Amino acid sequence: MADDDVKFEFLPQLPKDNLDDRTFEDLVAECILRIPRYCPEWTDYNASDPGITLIELFAWLTDQMLNRFNRVPRRNYITFLELLGIRLKAPAAAQTELVFYLTQPDTFPYIIPRDTEVGTVRTQTEEAIIFSTDRDLVIDQPVIRHILTSTLAEETPQSLRDPVSNQWTRHSDGSWEGNELPLFEEQPQAGNCFYLVFEPDQSLDGNVIAISFRGQAATPTGIDPDNPPRQWHAWDGGSWRLVLRQEADDQTQGFSFNELTQSSSDPIQEADVVLHLPEIWAVANFTGYEGRWLRCTHVPPEDGQPGYLNAPLIIRIGIRSVGGLVPAHHSTVIRDELLGTSDGTPGQQFQLRGSPVLERRVDEYLVVTPLGELPQAWQEVTDFADSGSEDRHYALDSITGTIQFGPLIREPYYHPQHTAVRASQAPMPQLADYSDRRFSHEVGQLERQYGSIPPRGAEVRMRAYRTGGGKRGNVERRTLRVMKSSLPYVSEVINYEPARGGADEESLSQAVLRAPKMLRTRNRAVTREDYETLALEGGKGEIARALCLSPESAEEAGSVSILVVPSANTDTLTQGDGLPPELLRLTPQLREQVLAYLSDRKLLGTQIRLMQPSLVGVAVELQVGLEPTYRTPQAQMEFRFRLENALYYFLNPLVGGLDKQGWPFGRPLYISDIVALVQQTPGVRYLGPVLLYELQLQGQTWRRRPDPVQLVDPGSTGLLCSWRNRALRSSHVINFLEG
Repeated sequence: MADDDVKFEFLPQLPKDNLDDRTFEDLVAECILRIPRYCPEWTDYNASDPGITLIELFAWLTDQMLNRFNRVPRRNYITFLELLGIRLKAPAAAQTELVFYLTQPDTFPYIIPRDTEVGTVRTQTEEAIIFSTDRDLVIDQPVIRHILTSTLAEETPQSLRDPVSNQWTRHSDGSWEGNELPLFEEQPQAGNCFYLVFEPDQSLDGNVIAISFRGQAATPTGIDPDNPPRQWHAWDGGSWRLVLRQEADDQTQGFSFNELTQSSSDPIQEADVVLHLPEIWAVANFTGYEGRWLRCTHVPPEDGQPGYLNAPLIIRIGIRSVGGLVPAHHSTVIRDELLGTSDGTPGQQFQLRGSPVLERRVDEYLVVTPLGELPQAWQEVTDFADSGSEDRHYALDSITGTIQFGPLIREPYYHPQHTAVRASQAPMPQLADYSDRRFSHEVGQLERQYGSIPPRGAEVRMRAYRTGGGKRGNVERRTLRVMKSSLPYVSEVINYEPARGGADEESLSQAVLRAPKMLRTRNRAVTREDYETLALEGGKGEIARALCLSPESAEEAGSVSILVVPSANTDTLTQGDGLPPELLRLTPQLREQVLAYLSDRKLLGTQIRLMQPSLVGVAVELQVGLEPTYRTPQAQMEFRFRLENALYYFLNPLVGGLDKQGWPFGRPLYISDIVALVQQTPGVRYLGPVLLYELQLQGQTWRRRPDPVQLVDPGSTGLLCSWRNRALRSSHVINFLEG
């Protein structure tokens, strides 16, 4: 098969008749039969005759042409897809959140501008991977408006007390100070909490703040300072969200000041609690107190851990901003790129220096400046089918970075409109009746311009665009640390979460598989399969799997529930660490993106619920007897790594299961599944006991059940996952049997 031919083995193999079934022998015989008619003086037809040699040469060339005629080359497949409106998808850019930490600026608010670039460390073998911020990050100085307490941590606070209005003083720097204030009740109980309400007019969304507490370090709180039973939350407009990223950010150690008292005998100590506020920190009004709300709650201690014996006593609370969080994408911004000068011809093309080009934002467009005139903003279109001759339109190929202006199409003289004119014996219409066409008498054709053409000599410039995308952007946490431009007061930048959503450009095979789904849905969601297909499309590469659930009752009629599994970088599975479940979290931004896409395509009145499947962890312990050739320490180390990696692949929501398309929704794991997997591994002689341990998510903490189980059931719509975590004991354990 020629290089430009393509065959898709995964498509239905329908019977295909040859368009011309003549063979080489048939062509030679047919030519010989025609010799008496066209050349009667030629009487010698033996194989050594030069004329027969020419006939055979002609037959061979014709046979090669027919062979190609009965095949469909790759370019034709692409053309068919284009006629259906299908284009190969450009690479998707990975996204994450960057946290910028500041020294104390001179003035507030302090703004980190959009498109600030941060990258990974450049090495001798790999270029740095660049991320750009998606919006301006505004960091403001917070001011505490109210300090309130409550005996119960209610979802909507109702019973609040103000214990400081007559006893504490607010200073000009925003701090509060006064007599000893117990943060909880004298006899603390789970649910006791205190609130900090901030001024509502400040831009504090996504800010990182440090709350300074000065208190009585000698007060015997009775807690474990390394695991204090308290939680910090912020109200985001719909729920209370955890804002203490890690225990190390609470330098008060649950208001016990334990480490500070060990190094100092002063009974009064002061330390900070660093909180990472949500990207949307909503203003709320509870019982007449309006502002942005923070809450610290006394939660039930974990098993075997002590709770608060006495309420912590605080005499001062200060506040300051130390940074902020902003979303970022794997992209490099290129601004004001000069593409060239127009020659005034239709269909001319210009090439961007950077490609592929990411999806354009509002301020990313083409600027054309005619000679002696003001710059003109041109509009990007997917095609020129609806473009008139005066429309300033252009098309941009996201994969190649090619910009094209509208073509000039020559239409036949006997156009349907002109045929009607001739039939009525009416005179030829004037040019004004066809403003987007002109008649060429020399060729007898109408010429129509689709889209305007930049005049000759006009300067063509791309105002801005972003290039990037691909799987390489799915970087691990804490790898984006290098500022690509210097900003005052920025001391550090870091990504606490791994980047995800990066995908390479679509292959032709993937586009062929997508075509039947597109033809079936036609961009409208009716059946379950339609919703699943469109949910994947709406995710733009960030959704790996989707399952539309059937309504369980008549009350659910008219509502559609869809389980989605976000994409993650499965390349890390080769490192033998599995896929941590937090990488499969459905972010609010991705949820809104998919819901907005489905809302434009659903049936009128349909309610859509987008959910995540419940994840259940699995840890496997087994004993294996190896073949004699595998009993050296080096061979056993390699075998253990290979088998552990096979288990992490098999028990995976994205690439696991028997078909390697992701663990099936709702399918339990049996011991026999592990036995069958291990028996396929080279080097296994016999198998000992196999134990399965289940890990469940309780609240926001994963816990491993102490006793093994016969099967792990994720529920009717759940999924199994496995990952390495020695502290949690979620890792797989493989022991070798002697003999």
